[in-house]
Amino acid sequence: MSLRVIQYNEPILRQAGKQVEVFDDALFQLCREMLETMYENDGVGLAAQQIGRAIQLCVIDVPRSRDETFVYRLDGKSPPLELIRPIILINPRVELLPSRETEYLEGCLSFPDINGMVRRPDWVRVRYQDLQGNFHNLRCNGLLGRCVQHEVDHLEGILYIDRMEKPVLKEIEPQLRKLKKKTKKFLKKQRKALRRR
Repeated sequence: MSLRVIQYNEPILRQAGKQVEVFDDALFQLCREMLETMYENDGVGLAAQQIGRAIQLCVIDVPRSRDETFVYRLDGKSPPLELIRPIILINPRVELLPSRETEYLEGCLSFPDINGMVRRPDWVRVRYQDLQGNFHNLRCNGLLGRCVQHEVDHLEGILYIDRMEKPVLKEIEPQLRKLKKKTKKFLKKQRKALRRR
């Protein structure tokens, strides 16, 4: 079942997520629905806040292509990418590794059709739990490393627009205002519907 993607200016996007403590069928089902939602919206990552849940959980599926190369080590090994995709990060902790910073045109499912250049360190290490609660370490760069940083930011209530430089932000300001207005209208409609119940 596909879920509704929360849009910019809905308060939950600014909430830091709580630790996940129960690893059960409900969590498995939530991850399945998040992945369906991500694929349906042509995304490569989705955080729990983006579907209305303030918990430390995100899903990532970055395919390797000719345009997007990246290196990764999972628990000290390099298994074929097909075996580890999609990646489900539960209670992730990111460490930015010393590396050159790169710029990339980032988008976000909570900001439809709004893209902007974001500068981030190229290499990261993330320690996380899987659906069974087992701990793992993933070291990666390129688009995978960037996606990890973007999604884990969401789990702390940080958005990609917070990472943009002022001139970039200024360029997309009209689109942000339009989206803010649309979200405000949606929330107002939602409140009215709740009052009628």
